[in-house]
Amino acid sequence: MTPLLQVRDISRRYGARIGCSDVSFDLFPGEVMGIVGESGSGKSTLLNCLAGHLAPDTGQVIFDTRADGPVDTVIMSEPARRMLGRTDWAFVHQHARDGLRMGVSAGGNIGERLMAVGARHYGDIRAQASDWLGRVEIAEDRIDDRPTAYSGGMQQRLQIARNLVTDPRLVFMDEPTGGLDVSVQARLLDLLRGLVRQMGLSALIVTHDLAVVRLLADRLMVMKDGHVVEAGLTDQVLDDPQHAYTQLLVSSVLQV
Repeated sequence: MTPLLQVRDISRRYGARIGCSDVSFDLFPGEVMGIVGESGSGKSTLLNCLAGHLAPDTGQVIFDTRADGPVDTVIMSEPARRMLGRTDWAFVHQHARDGLRMGVSAGGNIGERLMAVGARHYGDIRAQASDWLGRVEIAEDRIDDRPTAYSGGMQQRLQIARNLVTDPRLVFMDEPTGGLDVSVQARLLDLLRGLVRQMGLSALIVTHDLAVVRLLADRLMVMKDGHVVEAGLTDQVLDDPQHAYTQLLVSSVLQV
């Protein structure tokens, strides 16, 4: 099977400080990869380099495009990368406000992404927006409300709907449950797990919460000081950590 994403030797520095260093891995269709580590470990830098939000200093991010097969997105033109970000890629921010237009209705937020890929029929756009609100457990009669009228959990679910409406094949998630109450987190995780399985999505999930990756990720990478120190099947890494840093992360959760 051809990997959907091939990451080769991605590095990014901020002056003398290492953001991430020589990270390589393959991600296959339908697979979910978790990236964990404490604050400052480099996981968000890596995710932003892979998603095209940051330019890596070195390395390749090769995505298996529908039209042209494997293409290095690092050297892709900016318009082509933006189109990829509207179609086959999606990015779920930790803070929903970073991924939503707060002054636009819920339906408008979802419809905007459809229009960006050529949809023009108002009735069809509104119908798809309404359908997706239902899929993320938001009442369809809230379609004309602005996100400012939504709770934090609802805003995050709306951001997910906005991202998934164009049927992307790869979703980048940066701390998708961060800042939410525990009960809201549980509901959101259950929703995400269902959508990932139903749609056959591939995903990269950055989090400091090992319970999130235990629930969602097939494989796991552990980062420390910009380097991947351990990687493997999620249950294997969490149940039998080999690296001292991973052991520390797991034991700190068990002690809580």
